[in-house]
Amino acid sequence: MNTLAYVDLVIPEAPVPAVLPGVVTAATQRSGTLRFGILDNTKGNADLLLGMLRDGLQSALPDASFVMLRKLNPSLGAAAEILDRLARDTDMVITAMAD
Repeated sequence: MNTLAYVDLVIPEAPVPAVLPGVVTAATQRSGTLRFGILDNTKGNADLLLGMLRDGLQSALPDASFVMLRKLNPSLGAAAEILDRLARDTDMVITAMAD
């Protein structure tokens, strides 16, 4: 008796939201350059994934600036100081989970 195995593939791609160009325009008008915050949640390999993402963004957007911060514990929220800095010094925040 043959058993068939099925594998579900998930492709995490989505169209760029129509609002994004407006957000980028407003951010660059306010600060002169796009300011990214990158929050590492301290899970295994998150730093590698986020570093690769930062490198790709730096290549595509050479005038952008980056603030990279790291949480102390993956199961707890970020400290108030981290959230305050991201709110003050960035236009958008990227975070990721990895293992």
